[in-house]
Amino acid sequence: MNQHIETYQKRIEAFLQGLLEPSAPPAPHLLEAMRYSTLGGGKRLRPLLVYAAGEALGTPGRALDRIAASVEMIHVYSLIHDDLPAMDDDDLRRGKPTCHRAHGEALAILAGDALQALAFAVLVDEAIGLGPEARLRLMQELADASGVDGMAGGQAMDLAAQGKELSLDELETMHRLKTGALIRASVLMPARASAIDAGLVASLGAYADCIGLAFQIRDDVLDVEGDPTLMGKACGADTLLKKATFPALLGLESSRQRARDLVEQGLGYLQPLGPEADLLRFLARYIVNRMH
Repeated sequence: MNQHIETYQKRIEAFLQGLLEPSAPPAPHLLEAMRYSTLGGGKRLRPLLVYAAGEALGTPGRALDRIAASVEMIHVYSLIHDDLPAMDDDDLRRGKPTCHRAHGEALAILAGDALQALAFAVLVDEAIGLGPEARLRLMQELADASGVDGMAGGQAMDLAAQGKELSLDELETMHRLKTGALIRASVLMPARASAIDAGLVASLGAYADCIGLAFQIRDDVLDVEGDPTLMGKACGADTLLKKATFPALLGLESSRQRARDLVEQGLGYLQPLGPEADLLRFLARYIVNRMH
């Protein structure tokens, strides 16, 4: 399975490399900032979920490459902006200086903006090999996951919650938007590219909701006890920023157990699928056991 994952990681890296290598860019310094943050790093979890869901559903590979690239570029854009001084003010990302440290704040903002625009451009392009209705479904799914009812809304809630105590329901709602929405889109977009039974779509969405929240809980735990060398960034930032986190609310062991329970719940939603969904099952377990 690890070799299978490595093959997909190399595949999305090569595809992103091609997208970010236009022959004569009008602003090469902007393109370089985009490449700096996008290429050569990261777990590529969201693209892996795209490929895994595509395997399970038989989604055409040409479409999967573009869907995988679109969710990864939205993810990278969000990281660039989250790292800015106005947000989390981080110095390291993926083991190297953050985009604004390497290229300046203004260019970092533009790099994030440009990646967001390119994410939608790769979906609307006819090269994806899907009809207009399917392409519109993909763009709607990604827009919903990225905007006020998804990732951006969750980040705004996170900023507003600094220094405040949240209930467990409030904390989970915030992270289902901030982190979980794009993970959900990564799983559902391959289904939107095909005529998939509505019941199966609902099951995949429930699986994604579970593992998305488990991913954030594991992130919170790693911020407390993770190894910065493996993480590629400093740990303890959540405490310094007085953020609401699962370990702060539940304690470390209860947080770990909550993440494990969510993964087991998520795996149950994959029962309608056969061995074709084994990579989805593997990734769910990886999420709760990862060290970075």
